[in-house]
Amino acid sequence: MASMLRSQLNLRSREFLTIDQELPIGVVATRAGVSVSALRFYEDRGLIASTRSGGGHRHYSRGVLRRLAFIQVAQRVGLSLDDIGLALASLPEEGPTAKDWARLSASWRPVLDDKIRILEGLRDQLDSCIGCGCLSLDHCRLRNPGDRASGTGSGPRYLLGDDATA
Repeated sequence: MASMLRSQLNLRSREFLTIDQELPIGVVATRAGVSVSALRFYEDRGLIASTRSGGGHRHYSRGVLRRLAFIQVAQRVGLSLDDIGLALASLPEEGPTAKDWARLSASWRPVLDDKIRILEGLRDQLDSCIGCGCLSLDHCRLRNPGDRASGTGSGPRYLLGDDATA
């Protein structure tokens, strides 16, 4: 009965897949939507791990699919593989729990909130002065007279969170 609860039906092949089943590299690549060479690269970087069959073929636990999903999404929002690797290193190698993933998520919340704030600013503020020093928009001469924003640093100061009224 317990094994039935931990299984799911694969409707294409009519086989039962279990959480404990190891998957060959091609199946993992297809299911995760990455190339086989990407899996090898991630493994070389220590982001994922495999076991080897007697013939030297790589096999992965099903849990690697969650790690790959995490890697893909984190990369997509611009996080580095080094940062991703540090985060994954904080998880137990075998079977991270929901609490483990929640702890990782909480540790990344400030970084992700900052990225979200910057992305929202990029989306919502490009039609006004962003404090970059161009002074090309009418708003720039009002919000950033004489490029006052340059006194706080380089780049688009208001878009990065500096106060335009200071």
